[in-house]
Amino acid sequence: MLRLALASLFTCLFVTSFQSTANELSLSEKQTPTVKQSSTGICHDSASSSYKRTKSYKPFTSISACIAAGGRLPKSATKQMDKAIDDATEHNRDFVTLYDRADWPHWSDQDRDCQNTRHELLIIDSNAPLTFKTEKQCLVIFGAWYDPYSDQTFTNSSDLDVDHIVPLKFAHGHGADQWTREQKEKFANDYDNLLLVQASLNRQKGAKGLDEWLPPNHQYRCEYISKFNAVMDNYGLNYIPAEQRIINKMVKACGA
Repeated sequence: MLRLALASLFTCLFVTSFQSTANELSLSEKQTPTVKQSSTGICHDSASSSYKRTKSYKPFTSISACIAAGGRLPKSATKQMDKAIDDATEHNRDFVTLYDRADWPHWSDQDRDCQNTRHELLIIDSNAPLTFKTEKQCLVIFGAWYDPYSDQTFTNSSDLDVDHIVPLKFAHGHGADQWTREQKEKFANDYDNLLLVQASLNRQKGAKGLDEWLPPNHQYRCEYISKFNAVMDNYGLNYIPAEQRIINKMVKACGA
């Protein structure tokens, strides 16, 4: 029953009122469509690898409009939906909309000085004079950065990733799915949630929470736990009960 209810909820996220007229659902052929319905009835938005390849199509303003007109999602999207439903059921939490990294703009150049969030962080955190790619000083190439995850110092910026302490996908599944695009952009570029770390460790961590991943540098783990919890609290994000029990033990151990 829970799975059926969750599936119904997912459908509601994509399907608008079926009482809409055909004129309200479709676009003029002269306009660039947000969504293309292929001749086989599949709805492709710009994130789909088939969007550009689809030459014969009916245009729509949204996925929901396309589905309301009788279209369907690609198999890959359907599999993602099934995975999201299974994950929600397994962890006994509310189903959330599918995570799309494109909904979280980063790295932004808020002050329009040509240095985006990543390169401003490289400038701020360098422990040595910097070398830039060009005289405009937009892109940082060399410096000296300490990575607390690995307990190593790196001099080539290409060896580093900017890690979201609380991963974007993790935040999405813990309350941020309801945020506006502006709120998501603020979170994705918040310096309090960013660290320059060894690229391989950032990718190893992925979207894992505290109960699944901790930095290999044991001496930094308690500080990492504290930072992770601080970001969660600051943005009103909530752990599921199973996670919270484990994290409470971690905090207690660090306090001891």
